[in-house]
Order: sequence, then C-alpha cells, then structure tokens
Amino acid sequence: MDSETKAIFLDMDGTILNHYNKVTNRTKEIIDKLRTEGLLVFIATGRSIEEIEGVVPEGFQVDGLITSNGMAGYVGEKVVFEHSLSRKLVETIIDKARENKVYYELFPYGFSRITLSQDRQFVIDEITDPKPESVGINEWLSRKQAIKGEIDWVESIVGEKFSKFYFFARTKEKINRWIDELDKLKGEMDFTTSTSSLHNVEVMVANVNKATGIKQMLNRFNVSHEKTLAIGDSNNDIQMLKFVHHSVAMKNAPDLIKDLADDVTEYTCDEDGVCHYLKQRFFNN
Repeated sequence: MDSETKAIFLDMDGTILNHYNKVTNRTKEIIDKLRTEGLLVFIATGRSIEEIEGVVPEGFQVDGLITSNGMAGYVGEKVVFEHSLSRKLVETIIDKARENKVYYELFPYGFSRITLSQDRQFVIDEITDPKPESVGINEWLSRKQAIKGEIDWVESIVGEKFSKFYFFARTKEKINRWIDELDKLKGEMDFTTSTSSLHNVEVMVANVNKATGIKQMLNRFNVSHEKTLAIGDSNNDIQMLKFVHHSVAMKNAPDLIKDLADDVTEYTCDEDGVCHYLKQRFFNN
C-alpha cells in the first residue's frame, strides 16, 4: 500500500464519471475503502455543488468537495471557502454572450443555474439534434438535461453571489471565437477562464482554479503538499496536476495532460479507470 499519500483529489467528468455521467458503485466502494484505511478523499470538479448529487451513487461520501474549478469548498454542509463573480462582470458577460448568441448558464450560489428568458431561443438552438460528431456524448447529454429541467429561465439576474459561468458551442470555431472575445474582455475586467472540452469554456474569479482550492483544503485538514495525489483528464485539471506531489492522467485524457502527469491509468473512465488505479496503488497486496 502507498504509505506516502494522505490526501487524494479526484476530478469528475472524464475521470470518476463515465461518458454517460455516472459514478459506478465500484468507484464508490474503492473510495469507501480508502477512507476506512484513513486516507482523505476529495472531489475537485468544475461542477457546482448542485450538479454532483444526481451523478453519484446513493451513499456516496468523500471528505470534502472543491467545486466550480476552485470557486468553493465544502466539508459536509460547511462552507470552507467561497469566491464570487461580481455583479458587474456577470452583467457585462451576459450582454456580450447575447451579442454573439453564445449558449450560457450562470450559477448563483443557493439557486438553480439560470439563463435569461430573452436568450432562450439561441441557447436551445445550440443543442438541437443531431449531435455534432466532435461533441462528447457526456457534454451533449448534460446540455440536454439542463435545457429539459435544470436551467431556471428568468426575466432578470437572480442572486448576488455567483460561482461560475458555463458556455457551450456546437462548433469548435464558435467557441474559439467566444474565447477570443473573453480574452479581449480580460483587458478591461479581471477574471479566469478554463476549458474542459473542445466545445466549452467557463469563467471564474481571477487566479482561482482547482490548485488554489486544494491549497485551502490542505490547510483545513493540516496535510502537507508532499502527501497529495490527484487524478484528472482535461485542461481545467492542469493547475491541479502541476501542484500535487503525484499527478495521474486518465487513459482517455489528451496527450497534453498525459505528458505533464507522473502516471497514466491503464483504463479509461468508461472502464472504471480510477477504481483500477487506486486499487492497484493502494491495495495491490
């Protein structure tokens, strides 16, 4: 058993989640076993806290959650840290998304994700069948589910504290044009962008990412950096994988992620790759 690691940080989409947006019972069981052995296991995800419950098995438990790419951290129901996008930034970005007809979801703390009703048609148009070949089935199903019942279509912005924006486009050309627009806006307003596929981009507070969230969680549990391990698969995991002591890329990750990691799983997210890797590393005897 690996006796050096004390804290494990797991990405969700493309890592412990398969491409149909589910965490298997086998993965839950290995997490339970690790925690029984005294290891700390955390989720470090781009998802908001409200997006997690519906994709994990009943009884799924970890020691803490780092959500929205480091924007918030939770231990049980207690908020460990929380950052918020400014109201001015939110309003400015929504106006620009409307000008460019870009699909968006805004995530206020304590409320359902929202999209303004006046933007409903071009948002729905973006996820009209057929699915583009280059869009992952997991992301397409998530957008379909969001449109079906998870987005709250509102007349005006709800809430005063916001964890992130999520943007999607059915073509890589359109999302890249939108990323260019956001980069231009960074010259006027301070914020961070992150991608987890070739068809999306998310907006968070400046200089916030999964690594900053991990630092705050390690402080909370008094664990040193030298005792950390993380597993991820995409660009929004880069800072996390660079920060931890031992970094692991999924077999299904792009070469960019595999090249910066210390290790690569033998199996993909659809083959319970995390479960197999953790079982081999910690319980190989």
